[in-house]
Amino acid sequence: MVLLGVALAIGTGRGERVEIAVPAPTPAPNVVPAAQGGWLGTWSAAPSGAEPGTRDGLGDQTIRNVVRTSVGGSGLRIELSNRYGTAPVTFTGVTVALSSALGGPTAHQGTMQQVTFGDGTTVTIPPGGSAISDATPLEIPDAADLLVSLYAPEPSGPVTYHRMAQQPSYLAAGDQSGQLSGAGFARSADVWRYLTGVQVFTARADSAVVVIGDSLTDGITSTPGANHRWTDFLAARLRADPDVPELAVLNQGISGNRLLRDGAPDRLFNGTSGLRRLSTDAFPQPGAGALILQLGINDILLEPRVTDPAVLVRGLRQAADEARAEGLRVVGATLAPFGGHRGWTAEAEVVRQLVNEEIRAGGIFDAVIDIDAALSDPTSPHLLLPAYDSGDGLHPNDNGFRAMADAVELTDLVESEADAQAL
Repeated sequence: MVLLGVALAIGTGRGERVEIAVPAPTPAPNVVPAAQGGWLGTWSAAPSGAEPGTRDGLGDQTIRNVVRTSVGGSGLRIELSNRYGTAPVTFTGVTVALSSALGGPTAHQGTMQQVTFGDGTTVTIPPGGSAISDATPLEIPDAADLLVSLYAPEPSGPVTYHRMAQQPSYLAAGDQSGQLSGAGFARSADVWRYLTGVQVFTARADSAVVVIGDSLTDGITSTPGANHRWTDFLAARLRADPDVPELAVLNQGISGNRLLRDGAPDRLFNGTSGLRRLSTDAFPQPGAGALILQLGINDILLEPRVTDPAVLVRGLRQAADEARAEGLRVVGATLAPFGGHRGWTAEAEVVRQLVNEEIRAGGIFDAVIDIDAALSDPTSPHLLLPAYDSGDGLHPNDNGFRAMADAVELTDLVESEADAQAL
């Protein structure tokens, strides 16, 4: 058994990291040599808390997570997190495979692979810790549905999960981690459990774009299972455009997330503040070259509200400065309209407009995505365009998410202005 992890301060939001005996990943057979490529994040999900109803974990059950890659590669590694656990969790069966049908739990014949950790098939992750697997040989296409199955034989603490996945994942009794058939996976839920990252070994993709955001980035009103979050549409644009470098897109959205304040005690699933999440959810992403920051709406919408736009602007500037210090190009998004939402007030609208003026004026970010302009009704700028409104006045529908992705100038995501001029 191998004990792996990175310890985090649980419940404090501080995001301190203490290294614990993490062996270097072992290259797997059939994975191309390092000189011909490198590791890059292709999918991610920010852990948003402990799953309700899982006080003792999910012992003697197999979790089959379904995730969509943004770029492909010749091998993969996965990251598992016990960030919100209160006891160690031990997995004795971990596998990966390609789905045989769009988002379904049945594996494609010939793609099932055992995942190891430090050359062992068993891994124990301590409370607050995480584990990165060894390299696993598997040819992964772009935009592939990947099945990541996890079997824990014994009870543990609460399950660390991503609450609003908009993607069914599955659960089966007993150890079915190596089963090709999805017939035993009778239960499903739109969550991701324990899995927080997938990395691919690639010689094609240049770097990854990490998106820190709230429910608009989480895509909670997109069609479940359709991969119609705005980051999915952005990844598709990047794959289709031969004139821009190939970039992975990593979605680190958490519904209800705020830039300046942690989730309230009764809403811890809204996550720690965006400023705190930079060090845990953005900067460590493998191959990260750019950061998109889509936060601020909840700071002026949720109690206690930010009523001084200068306070929010200072927070945005701090986030941008910290990201640049990590070597990332920083792209900021204007705050989308929410005039049709029950929480809207005229005072909040004034704050939103003034913050957007500061973002557009420059000096905070390296580039700007004008989501406000992309989504707003020209005749009533405080409202979403009706064709983009999911019905609650705040969250876009699939068409609105596509409009958000279309608002991105793809050359703004490259590492420097010189790169953009060379395209």
